[in-house]
Amino acid sequence: MDQQDKNDLLAAPQLRLIGSVDEAMYAEFRNQLSAAPTDGPLVIAITTLGGNPEVARAMADDVRLLREAGRDIYFLGKAAVYSAGATFMAGFPVENRYFTRGSSILLHERQIAKTIQLNGPLKSCIDQLKAALNEIEHSIDIEEMGFRDIVEGSEVDFEEVRKKAPDNWYIACEDAAERGIIAGVI
Repeated sequence: MDQQDKNDLLAAPQLRLIGSVDEAMYAEFRNQLSAAPTDGPLVIAITTLGGNPEVARAMADDVRLLREAGRDIYFLGKAAVYSAGATFMAGFPVENRYFTRGSSILLHERQIAKTIQLNGPLKSCIDQLKAALNEIEHSIDIEEMGFRDIVEGSEVDFEEVRKKAPDNWYIACEDAAERGIIAGVI
């Protein structure tokens, strides 16, 4: 496919998602996906300030399954692809990721807000603390797996993401294209 054909394809996405990555977006994603043509390339456009990373992972997994079944699927980031939006983008290979001019990506660490109230026998308090620590460590493992998926095939290495993510790493689409995180800007 030449560049003009690719631009024409990307200019008319079959799925358009905007807003928070949550259960409502996932339902809309599934509805639009079921109404989309079942053959030929598929373009999914998204604009999001973020949301639930587990919903984003589920959406990315749906994309992976379709790709493994032989479907060409393209990602089109528009305006902002922040946080959970980048998690969704990680489900697409670099060569199928595109952004519109002026768009940006935000990569950051997962957040937690949790109050732990210890109450009961001391040994049960240790178990409560261990459970909270296990949750945090598991979430870090998932986060790092997502960071690795985002940079796979690019010039950005995992350590750079780990270093910059704690401070909210905003990446302009032109820089993302130059560093190979996305295939191009349209």
